[in-house]
Amino acid sequence: MSEWKPKRFWTRTGLERTPEGWRVALDGKPVNTPGKLPLILPTEGLAQAVAAEWDTVGELIDPGAMPLTRAANSAIEKVAPQFPAVAALLAEYGGTDLLSYRDDRQEALALEQAAEWDPLLDWAAEELGARLIVTRGVMPVVQDEAALRTLAAHVAALDPWGLTALHDLVTLPGSLILGLATVRGRIDADEAHRLARLDEDFQSRLWGHDDEADAAADARRAAMRVAERLWRLSRAG
Repeated sequence: MSEWKPKRFWTRTGLERTPEGWRVALDGKPVNTPGKLPLILPTEGLAQAVAAEWDTVGELIDPGAMPLTRAANSAIEKVAPQFPAVAALLAEYGGTDLLSYRDDRQEALALEQAAEWDPLLDWAAEELGARLIVTRGVMPVVQDEAALRTLAAHVAALDPWGLTALHDLVTLPGSLILGLATVRGRIDADEAHRLARLDEDFQSRLWGHDDEADAAADARRAAMRVAERLWRLSRAG
């Protein structure tokens, strides 16, 4: 059975400036979130991008083709009301950060990880004030509590829009450092995705590509690009 999708019901998409921010209007009627909350965007740039998603809707509304709208809904309905819990969830990734764990079986991969990941850990130590410990293998390493508190403070200092953007930039690669480096402009989403896949790419060079795994990786990269765009647009102006 195919999923039912609502039909387009408007002819004109516009923007409205309110004291709280910007709203998208369909034939003059402001858009709400699925939970009937006002869909108020923090910047004109983000509002224009969300409006463009609504403006390009064809005969049927496909939420999957409206990633910024879905992210905005999440920021308003899920992240803002649960901000401390979401911030704590993301901060926990610092304790098990991908960049801290190096391969203990293949020296060539471990050397590649060191060359690619150590500069980001150095950046985190210098710019964020948090030095993470590196280990070999998958056995958990106990990170310095002061470093983890510092990383958690950086996360908690964000607003709901920034935290929404950071969510996918952390959870998809499995690294708080990669996420923070992306939102702070040290790297972009494509580079964060590449760095998170060093192990997979190394194995692919040895044994060949897996089409299903490649498709899943492409989907993660696309989601990270949307998150980076949400971050940029929610800051602009």
